[in-house]
Amino acid sequence: MTRIGIILGSTRPGRNGEAVARWVHEVAAQRSDAEFELVDLLDFRLPHLDEAYPPAMGQYSQPHTLAWADKIASFDGYVMVTPEYNHSTSGALKNAIDFLYREWNNKAVGFVSYGSAGGTRAVEHLRLIAGELQMADVRSQVALSLFTDFENFSVFKPTDPQRGVLTTTLDQVVAWSEALAPLRKS
Repeated sequence: MTRIGIILGSTRPGRNGEAVARWVHEVAAQRSDAEFELVDLLDFRLPHLDEAYPPAMGQYSQPHTLAWADKIASFDGYVMVTPEYNHSTSGALKNAIDFLYREWNNKAVGFVSYGSAGGTRAVEHLRLIAGELQMADVRSQVALSLFTDFENFSVFKPTDPQRGVLTTTLDQVVAWSEALAPLRKS
């Protein structure tokens, strides 16, 4: 069965992303077309990139990199949950992405973002990164506003239409993950 990792891309204390990622996972877990797993960057404790060789060489030497590579390699596609910090994604998510290369190749990726402008600028940066990693980014994106989808900017209460957008995003990630499967086998 197709496996999709839901990557929680913030490690900040008091992060809004934890509630958002749990919501994504709860909605996804009701589906029968794929298996979904929540992956929290906090569980991997990745330092600032500390590998001697470029990730494209696949010569990982650090135990944390090997564990991260095994986890990411186990998925056929991803949904990245990202905050928007300073018009971009979090440093923690960018760092986690940069640790690896082949593990991301020929897989689909969708985005759920949040911020004052819905996190859309963070996703634009992630789309550029995904292209370099030979990932297929899906068009649909959940953009959660701190003004309308959070109470007091901290209690997650998504508006009703957001669930429909999330469903479309998940539909696209699953379909593209399945379509790219032959490329991952070669």
